[in-house]
Parts: sequence; structure tokens; C-alpha cells
Amino acid sequence: MPQQDNPTMQHTSRRLLLAILPAALLAACASAPAPTTAAAASGAIDNSALQRSDFRAHQATYGLVYRLPADATAIMDSQVTPVVHEQLLRLKLVAEANTFNLPHVTVVHIHSADPTTPRKMLAALPALPPVLQDVHLKNFYTTEAAKGAGKPWWLDLGIVKSGPAYEAMMDFNTRATAAMAPLRDGPLPRVTGPVYARMNDSAKAMVQSVGVSGINQVQAGKEVRSHNPHNTLVYSEATFTPEIERAMGETAARLNRILPGGFTTTFENLSIVELGFSGNVTREIYRINLKDQTAYEVSNGRRVQR
Repeated sequence: MPQQDNPTMQHTSRRLLLAILPAALLAACASAPAPTTAAAASGAIDNSALQRSDFRAHQATYGLVYRLPADATAIMDSQVTPVVHEQLLRLKLVAEANTFNLPHVTVVHIHSADPTTPRKMLAALPALPPVLQDVHLKNFYTTEAAKGAGKPWWLDLGIVKSGPAYEAMMDFNTRATAAMAPLRDGPLPRVTGPVYARMNDSAKAMVQSVGVSGINQVQAGKEVRSHNPHNTLVYSEATFTPEIERAMGETAARLNRILPGGFTTTFENLSIVELGFSGNVTREIYRINLKDQTAYEVSNGRRVQR
């Protein structure tokens, strides 16, 4: 007859195993090699979306921006927005006419699904620019994310590329891009898929290295400028058809006749914001005063430490 196991001995063995197992697991974890910083970084930033033909799914985009002050928005609201809104409705671009946006000029955007990213951005800020006086906004124009990609496209108001304020903005863009790019989880969705496929090699290299194009970088010890600061009036994910391109081009020309000399304003604050797929600001999170460098949380007005 086969030998029968002793139930008492089985119970005692199980208790001994359960007592020994936690200690064994702790010892194994303690002896296992910790991941290197390089490995952790490579796991945090994923460029695999650049191999796809469609846009990367959008989760959350955060950015540094200068919000337009009241004197600038008053000009835009009275002389520009009505013209733009009328044309959008004429073209049946209802979504564009209703898109919410806090008017601003962008420094840099990053994509990250991590909800703590805005706080990390605040902590990572490099030396701030001075108060930017006499920023000259002039020249309305349309632009595509990449020629021939179809979408997204925008109607923008440019900034005159000269003067102390412009130079300070460009200098800060270089430093801010270097500081913010490591916080991304991959490329901005709007520069993937059909847009990335139609970019030139230098723009693709920027997307690969910092997750976005149109920024300033230091390459081989030399600053290379691609940043084009501007204010955006229309954000569109509709196909940029010849009809729309022609009509919006006419709108830009009309606005340039209305404001041939543009206008000047002063940027006294820098903001950390959340943005939609196309770059419209949906929420201001932190505001930093460029004069005294104090920062506060916009939702509750509380001062925060950088």
C-alpha cells in the first residue's frame, strides 16, 4: 500500500515555508542590481510613435507660455476676432470658431501623461527672462504643421524678429527647451504620423531629440535657432484644403490691412499651462512674475516655491 502523507507534518512544513519566504524575497531584492539612470531615462521617453503612420494618441500636453496681457487682448477682441470668427463660420469651421484658448505666445510644449509634470516644470525652470517690454506683434499668416500633411494648421500673428525683447525670448527658449525636454514621455502627438513623415531632416532630428520642432538648441557648442514666437488665432484639425487655404489667406491679408503696423505690448509673466492637441491653452496652472520671480498656483492664488 502506498505511504500516506502525515497531515500534521504538511501543516508544519507550510508554516515554515511561509515564515522563510518573505525573508528570502527581501534578500533577493536587496541583491538585485538597481536599474541605471540611462535605462530609466530610456524607458521614460518613448519615440516609437514616430514609426507609425497615424498621429500618436493625445493624453496631456503642458507648456511654458507668455499670456497676452489685457491691452493686447483688447485690440484682438475689437479688431481681429470678429473678422476671424465671421470667416470661420462662412467656411463652416464651427469647431474652430468655438475652440477655447487663453491667448498666448508659446515658449515650448512637452507631452506627458504624468499629472505631476507641471510641478516638475516649475522646479526645472532655468533663469527667467526679464520683463519683456515693447514686444512687437505684426503680420498675420497661415501655417501648416508640415506642408502637405493636411492638418493641423493655424492662423497666426507673428512677432517682429528684432529688439531686446525678441532676443531675450530667443535666449530663454534655448535654455527652457533644454530644461523641459527631459520631462516629456515622447513626441508631441501633433508632430507624429503624417506631419513627421513630411518634415525635413533637421525638423525630424529635433522631434527625436526634444519631442517637438521649431525650437532653439545648442549643437556642437553653437546655438541653432528655429523658434518662431507668435500668437495663434485659429487652431484647426480640419483638412487644409485649397479652398480653406485661399479663404484664410484672404483673411490674413484683410487683418494686415486693419493692423498694418501691428501693436506692441509687455509680457510681465510666464505661465505653465495645459494645452489641447493643436496647442490651444485650456488651463493655466502656475503663473510666475518676471519682475520679482514669485510664483503662484492660479486655481487658488496661493504662492508656491520653485
